Amino acid sequence: MVNQTEHPISDTTPGEAPVRGFVHRARTESAGFIVLTHGAGGNCKAPLLVALADQFASIGFNALRCDLPFRQRRPTGPPSPSDAERDQDGLRRAVMLMKERFGGRAFLGGVSYGGRQASMLVASDAALVEGLLLLSYPLHPPGRPERVRSAHFPHLRMPVLFVSGTKDAFGSTGELETAIRLIPARTKLVAIEGAGHGLLQKSNREELPGKIVGEFQSFF
Repeated sequence: MVNQTEHPISDTTPGEAPVRGFVHRARTESAGFIVLTHGAGGNCKAPLLVALADQFASIGFNALRCDLPFRQRRPTGPPSPSDAERDQDGLRRAVMLMKERFGGRAFLGGVSYGGRQASMLVASDAALVEGLLLLSYPLHPPGRPERVRSAHFPHLRMPVLFVSGTKDAFGSTGELETAIRLIPARTKLVAIEGAGHGLLQKSNREELPGKIVGEFQSFF
């Protein structure tokens, strides 16, 4: 069955980072929008992103799930360090396009690499959105806890909601709690018991999207 609230979007305006993805239109009067993006090994068709975007639409939020520019250039494989700036430009452009289409409050979120790029973007552009939803934030590479990716956290000036599995090899909940204290704004960490870096698994597939969106509603 085709999801009638889901519409493809593609923007290749000259001089701007490209945006490609799907907009899930709010099924009730809109309270705002959220832009969601994927991790290093995925794309905007990831099951968790699809489920979250649909769940947001059901509560009155327009949601764009989009491919980062590195994924638009090549269908598989991870990003390179040189992709980061362009990927952040792509997220900025996605937010601006959604602002042109929809009113209300603006939010940005992402899974793993996508969430990291979203957080780095708003650390340098605090006026872009009102808050962040960071799923499976990759605090450090697996087995390398000394390589912490939190240098920009003190520059995050808006509320941030983290969602992370208790078995995530990219950062334990204890390590995340310590890093989050660097953020000079309101924060919350939602721990998903038994989940790894992918968050979504057979045991929580039905309830996880609703739980995340419910936490988003109560936090923001």
